[in-house]
Amino acid sequence: MAERVNNFPPLPQFVRIKPCFYQNIEEEIPTPHQQLVRRVYSLWMLYSGTLCINVISCIAWWAGGGSAINFGFSLLWLILLSPCSYTCWFRPLYKAFRADSSFNFMAFFFIFFLQCVVTFIQALGFSGWGTCGWIATVMFFSKNVGSAIVMLISTLLFTLVTALMAFVLLKVHRLYRGGGGSMSRAQEEWSTGLWKSAPVREAGFNAVAQTAQGPSLPEYPAAVPSYPDNSRW
Repeated sequence: MAERVNNFPPLPQFVRIKPCFYQNIEEEIPTPHQQLVRRVYSLWMLYSGTLCINVISCIAWWAGGGSAINFGFSLLWLILLSPCSYTCWFRPLYKAFRADSSFNFMAFFFIFFLQCVVTFIQALGFSGWGTCGWIATVMFFSKNVGSAIVMLISTLLFTLVTALMAFVLLKVHRLYRGGGGSMSRAQEEWSTGLWKSAPVREAGFNAVAQTAQGPSLPEYPAAVPSYPDNSRW
């Protein structure tokens, strides 16, 4: 089997830093769940874009008479939360569907719930926290309407992202429980070490498949989740 080269994040050739992950939804994710994984990936991009727009909104907030600390925190959230959200909740979901891993599903549920809480707080928009939310935007309309309108864009985006994240959390949880997933399965993976590497989970399958078909095997043949897909999203 050809060696897979990391391809995410896509970086220019002249950059010394190389991609950290291999991501190929068409190749690694079972067909029934590819659309869901793509849309969760799009949700991550929407959240990252919202953090970028929030920086611009905080500049308008600052220019209209607001505190400079909001601009500083908005840059911090962009630099910190954008890569961490990909690593901490999208990658566990990606690996969960790729290898039918209950441990990764549990990691996704826990971290993504915290992400929903954080995004909800960002949508509220407390002054001094570096996010343009409802509280800060509505109060600033009395000071500078132009700046408040720019801030309103981030407010609406944070609200939209919060609603979509809550929907995704419920959607994935329903699929997981419908497929027989449980906390005990995740604990079993943890105790046996199966969560560390997908090939370990497939060793038994590969041994049987090599006898029947020869040595040429895909990397994740046995890890096809059987989660029901009762509704389209």
